[in-house]
Amino acid sequence: MAFVKSPTHRHGDERAADAAGAALMNCPDPNGANCRSIREQRQSEGFMYTPNSRHIKIDAAMAGPLFMLSAALLFTLLNIIIKSLGPAFRVWDIGFYRFFGGIVMILFMFGRYGNPYKGDHVRLLLIRGCTGSVTFISLVTAIRLLPVSTAMVIFYAFPAFTAMFSFFLYGETLSKRHLLCIAGVMAGVGVLFDYQLAGGLLGQVMALIGAVFAGLTVTLIRELRQKNGPVVIYLYFCTMGALVTLPKFVQQPALPTTPMEWVMVLGIVFSSLAGQLLMNQGFFYCRGWEGGVLMSSEVIFTALAGILLFEDPATLRFWTGGLLILVCVIAMNRLQAGAAVNRHDTN
Repeated sequence: MAFVKSPTHRHGDERAADAAGAALMNCPDPNGANCRSIREQRQSEGFMYTPNSRHIKIDAAMAGPLFMLSAALLFTLLNIIIKSLGPAFRVWDIGFYRFFGGIVMILFMFGRYGNPYKGDHVRLLLIRGCTGSVTFISLVTAIRLLPVSTAMVIFYAFPAFTAMFSFFLYGETLSKRHLLCIAGVMAGVGVLFDYQLAGGLLGQVMALIGAVFAGLTVTLIRELRQKNGPVVIYLYFCTMGALVTLPKFVQQPALPTTPMEWVMVLGIVFSSLAGQLLMNQGFFYCRGWEGGVLMSSEVIFTALAGILLFEDPATLRFWTGGLLILVCVIAMNRLQAGAAVNRHDTN
């Protein structure tokens, strides 16, 4: 339920909106003290602040699932659009539209709050932008070559790689249960790999490469979010992605020529940006493992869309491998939450 306060409070509302926009740009790790105080204030008051003069009344208990499931649906829409675009649009075209459009939208929405590129540890921001770009390009390639449901299920093995990169880069411990979940995810990927699938081996390898780089990207984001807000991180991602895809795009650009193609290209920009911001907002209202589990619903939504819209094959191999990956990913999210609580208690 949305409402506008009286004119006497308008200036106060604008100041609150400015503070909310600045917090979204510069707020560090949601588990940090500053972000925690913002989150607790929002939950206790039952409001979501938006970068305009309105406050949205929202039930805090429903906010996390609402934001996360909305983000998962938007990312599912993004997957459907990528699969539906004609062959004239190459991976580089799709990537450039997504990245460049994201830059334009972020500068338009948040530029007035200050320099949106002002971040901490710029070198790591640039590296994260590169790894995220490889992730997206690999995933788009997989979606174009494979049934979209298969591509997404393989891609969602990335939490296993996140755990491994966290161990190698930051020395985070892996319990026997972690290792069991990782083994389960790898077993699920092995079940899904079908060497007879049409167009398949390259697409399956690209989905797995996307999962590996997604795991590395998530690991880097955990470090970056200690001193950088989600908008800054996403802006560097879009900037590096635009630079990576620009050379190939300008060689033979595929431009929208019909109203439907314009709708689909704009849909790529808006669904990816809106999904990202809704996901970031959702983490203010739920714990990390809860958010991870809710975001895993993207696999289910995309699988259903692939089966219903694109007639993806729903074989026993798909259901066995997919369920094994999904169950192990959910378990890993829960284990990660328990490990985080233990580290917090010992500090």
